[in-house]
Amino acid sequence: YAIVDEVDNILIDEARTPLIISGQGQESTDMYVQFARWAPRLKHEVDYTVEEKTRTVILTEAGIDKLEQLAGVKNIYDENNLDLTRYMENAIKAQIIFKRDKDYIVKDGEVIIVDEFTGRQMPGRRYSEGLHQAIEAKEGVKVQRENHTLATITYQNFFRLYKKLAGMTGTALTEAEEMHKIYKLDVMVIPTHKPMIRQDLPDLIYRTTEAKFNAVVEEIKTLHETGVPILVGTTSVENSEYLSEKLDRQGVDHHVLNAKHHAREAQVVAQAGRSRAVTIATNMAGRGTDILLGGNPEGYFDSILRKEAEQVSYIREMPAHTEDEQADKEEAIQQYIENMTDKEKDDLLQQKVRECEEDHKRVVALGGLHIIGTERHESRRIDKQLRGRAGRQGDPGQSRFFLALDDELMRRFAADRVAKVMEMVGMEEDMPLESSMVSRFIEQAQTKVEGYNFDIRKNVVDYDDVIAKQRQVIYADRRAVLERADMHERVLGMMRAEVNKLVDACIPGTVITEEEQLEKLLTMMEAWVHVPEDVLPENIHAIRREDLRSKLVELTIEHYEESGAKLDELAEQNPGIGIPTIRDFERSITLQVVDRLWMDHIDALDVMRASIHFRSIGQRDPLVEFKNEAFRMFDELKAAIQYHIVSELLKLMRGEFSIRVQQPAPQRKAPRKLRTNADDLARAIGQAKSDTVEDSPAAKSSRRNGASSGQRGQNGRTSGGTQAARASTPGRIGRNDPCPCGSGKKYKKCHGA
Repeated sequence: YAIVDEVDNILIDEARTPLIISGQGQESTDMYVQFARWAPRLKHEVDYTVEEKTRTVILTEAGIDKLEQLAGVKNIYDENNLDLTRYMENAIKAQIIFKRDKDYIVKDGEVIIVDEFTGRQMPGRRYSEGLHQAIEAKEGVKVQRENHTLATITYQNFFRLYKKLAGMTGTALTEAEEMHKIYKLDVMVIPTHKPMIRQDLPDLIYRTTEAKFNAVVEEIKTLHETGVPILVGTTSVENSEYLSEKLDRQGVDHHVLNAKHHAREAQVVAQAGRSRAVTIATNMAGRGTDILLGGNPEGYFDSILRKEAEQVSYIREMPAHTEDEQADKEEAIQQYIENMTDKEKDDLLQQKVRECEEDHKRVVALGGLHIIGTERHESRRIDKQLRGRAGRQGDPGQSRFFLALDDELMRRFAADRVAKVMEMVGMEEDMPLESSMVSRFIEQAQTKVEGYNFDIRKNVVDYDDVIAKQRQVIYADRRAVLERADMHERVLGMMRAEVNKLVDACIPGTVITEEEQLEKLLTMMEAWVHVPEDVLPENIHAIRREDLRSKLVELTIEHYEESGAKLDELAEQNPGIGIPTIRDFERSITLQVVDRLWMDHIDALDVMRASIHFRSIGQRDPLVEFKNEAFRMFDELKAAIQYHIVSELLKLMRGEFSIRVQQPAPQRKAPRKLRTNADDLARAIGQAKSDTVEDSPAAKSSRRNGASSGQRGQNGRTSGGTQAARASTPGRIGRNDPCPCGSGKKYKKCHGA
């Protein structure tokens, strides 16, 4: 079971983006830097258009021509140039859509995403599809290599894995429908412990952002003089720092709480309810923050101790002009605090508790905490969370939002209608509009955004439900490999199946009708196992397909078992060397093949999903089309997994395993040293992702499907085991191998005739 705190934040707000486990890729990052230089040369509305609602960029015909000119190519939609548009679109997104100190911050030479709902840093998270690299190139920091998806699951399907699910939050009622549809959860409203007496004042709307912030500063100054504690909510780090600068110029003492100053969060929040306190915060001080009127001395007791130490005469008189003097003074402060007894600290705390209790009464008399919002959020729930910092546990309080026509939400959904209203009444730029009709416009805009975001989340989970079934099959299969003590019989079954497929593909009839059929079959078989001349009769036309099938299956299994027995015998005779057994190879190579091809499959599905909506032009349901294509690709995936497991094991077993003993020199009495090819064998396991084997027909088909939709770089991941096998393959020549004399003919038709 799972119990989720702030459940609407996790199951609703976070659910637009899937959970992804990724591994670093091998692609160069130079292209991101190059396109970051090119992006400013393209002009908005001329070379590209921006869709703010979906945060997407589309190149125009003029933009495509300019990109082809910059890149020096004739056609960017050529198969070899498909990545160019992705690089350019990401570079433009980084320049135009994603803003520093709003969507992300730059800290210690690294781009860190800021959560739009909580205002907190999210270290370790990265934008996908190359967007994060484009932002790094724009900011001039080190561009890290693009990640490849190893595993992915949506929040919805992750939490639906729990048999029992519950959660708590103060703002879930507006999302009750989604909670029931997606998670089968009913929303129950629990009445407040004490009546809520907070006053929510009407919104004030201004023509420009500058006029809005000027009005906010005047409101803060007026309230600050009366002693009312004020919490100002902003939507970004940039806005919080802009407002802070304005208050500094007005001489208003205040604290800033945002993603850059998160280390002091506990102290700032603890003092936010004191009289005359002004706190500017992003959404960090929204959800779940408990601001006590009069202050909470336990929350900022460290700063109380520090102030107490600073008041001591010898510390107060210490100079602090140079860095050394500042360090000495800081050391003296810390030493004084350490030397204080527990009783002295407790007495000081009780004194501050009494002061806070008196301040609590003073703040309650003044009307409690005053909340000022500087912009409406996309979701009404986020606004309610900010308002909810005041009026807790029956305390008084007030809240009001200051808005501007060029706020993001207003600009996208309601600016035109509100602007007409302001023009009708002939309002000046610095004159606010306070109207219930305008408030309804804004709520309608928020409802539109909430509906749009719900559609996104519903769309995400509908498509992931298709992948979820495939994920269950692959993960169950992988778990069985890990837990099964012996999968040898399963591997033998795969080998029989693959040889049968090969025979059926090369010889469609019951008998061989053409010599080329046999040559093709034997050429493909030679990649796995040497086929001796005496296996085949003189008259190839007398060979029946079923007889040949039986001989080749028997030959393959016999060869594999003999090679495996040699390897096991070698490992048993030399237990101290660490030679892997055939069972170790079977388990390791199976896991590697499954993991590698599943990663490729995920990437191919992502590419297909990005383009499947075009089928709606032909009056087809994209979701139904996606299900059909995904089912077909999954069948190909299963066939490719079996093919590669068999291919890599048989190629590895073509080698001969032995231990060579090196005799010591006669004049030195040293113990005999054993030299083995155990390193080669271990390397066959460890380097399975870097060696190359030929693709099965199914794998080739899957890759073609990915390339047709713009898939990139899928051939970069390859399977393994062949280098070690080649290193130890004996010097015999197969009858269909090229003749070593250099004639270009097959060995059987040249010196092997």
